[in-house]
Amino acid sequence: MATFPVVLPLRVDSLSSSLCTMNRPAPSEYASYFQGYIDRVPDGDVQAQLEPQGRATCTLLAGIGEAKGRFAYAPGKWTVKRLVQHVIDGERLFCSRALCLARGEQASLLGFDENLYAQNDGSDGRLLPDLIAEFAAVRVASILLFRGFDGLAWTRRGVANGHPTSVRSLLWVLAGHELHHLAMLKERYGVG
Repeated sequence: MATFPVVLPLRVDSLSSSLCTMNRPAPSEYASYFQGYIDRVPDGDVQAQLEPQGRATCTLLAGIGEAKGRFAYAPGKWTVKRLVQHVIDGERLFCSRALCLARGEQASLLGFDENLYAQNDGSDGRLLPDLIAEFAAVRVASILLFRGFDGLAWTRRGVANGHPTSVRSLLWVLAGHELHHLAMLKERYGVG
């Protein structure tokens, strides 16, 4: 059974990064279709929420058997494994965008077609514990990436998928995207 790895205790190295991760981003900092994700994130320092949230997700997923991993709640809908892979892919992409913007990228960053990615992800042929381990590894990498941003990096903005985007909004989107799909697992897939 895969478990969430232990990471270093959370530390916020500067007041500015703390304020940037504690305050919700303004609607001008992200595409409007991300509002539902951001709304799902509890108040407080979202950066501090990533480790316990990841740990809870790994625990929930570890309780799903391999047969349930192949379950789709309706014809044409993603299996549990495919949904988990989508969360992993989304987290990687949100982090990639955050890294680019934090480093001052001025080129417009591309979006991604989630259905095309899902169609080609190979997740249904993988073991669920491997997907859980991959999620855990990606989450640790995400935590360390965001911890490395200084106060100035958090304030940088650019364009992603044709929309103005801030570094800090991507942290909130990443956390909310996971929460959105966990709710789907519980409500539509009967997990948890």
